[in-house]
Formats: sequence, structure tokens, C-alpha cells
Amino acid sequence: MIAEALGASVSWFIPALIFVVFFHAHLKGVRVFEEFVEGAKEGFFMAIKLIPYLVGIYVAIGIFRQSGAIDVIVKLFSPVLRIIKAPTEALFVSIVRSISGPAALGLMMEIFDAHGPDSFIGRLASTMVGSTDTTFYILAVYFGSVGIKKARYSPIVGLLADFTSFVASVYIVRKMFL
Repeated sequence: MIAEALGASVSWFIPALIFVVFFHAHLKGVRVFEEFVEGAKEGFFMAIKLIPYLVGIYVAIGIFRQSGAIDVIVKLFSPVLRIIKAPTEALFVSIVRSISGPAALGLMMEIFDAHGPDSFIGRLASTMVGSTDTTFYILAVYFGSVGIKKARYSPIVGLLADFTSFVASVYIVRKMFL
């Protein structure tokens, strides 16, 4: 009984919140539709402004993937992978995730097809994809949207966070599922 009432109230929360926002705006004399159209126009021009950054990051991703640099990095880190007992496919997913979200999802699906989603590597890939972000995409889009030209330490910190997430994912999946 309480669960049903709670479920019904939760389903009305977002519409009620939107109503409250519109009602408050009406009381303040804000012309909501005109403000919405103005915001949409600004968003459109922001999207046009971001296109060169997006093209640049996708070209860089393509060059990085086709050059074989990912394979070199995986071979370089293979001793560390043996110490933490992580499969090389997991590091490959982690590296690609830093570059491209859709490519990482594709790799995760390949792992699911080969090993199954409930396998250790399947759970590890899922955990990594869910707990990291596309570092280079974020740098290109977000920094580009506000006009930051020099990223300074941001790529290093982002990659360090991705590596930390990789190690934590291996640890957590080992503790939870093995």
C-alpha cells in the first residue's frame, strides 16, 4: 500500500517540478517560451562553434587507433596487468574509453559476445565503462565550448583518474564476483 502510493508520487515528481518552475516564472513575469527559444538559439550556435573541436578529436582518435599505439600501450602495461590479475582486453577497453565512448561500448559488446556478460571480463568491462568517462572528448567539447586553449594538467589528471578507475574496477569486480 505504501509502496504503491510512493510509486505514484514518484511518477508525478518531474511533471510537478516542471509545473512549479513554470508557475514561479509566471509569477516573476518571465516570458518562458521566449526564454526557451533564446536558449535554444544559443545552444544551436554553441553546437556550430563546437564542430571543429569534435572533428579534431575524432580525427585524432582515428589516427591513434590506426597507428597501433593502443597495442604498444597494452604490451607496455602487461607486467602491471599480471600483478593486478587483469586481462589485457580490460586495459584495451579502458584506453579506448578515454578516447571514445561508442568505441568502448562496441568493445564491451565484443567481450560480451566472446565471454558473456556474466563472465569476469564482461563484468569488468561493464564496471569500467560505467565508472569512467571519455577524457579526451570532454577536453575537446567542454574546453572548446568555453574557449580554453591551454588544457595544462587536465589531460594528465583525466588519464590518472581513468587509470585509478581501471585499478579500482579490477579490485571491486574481483572482490564482488570472484
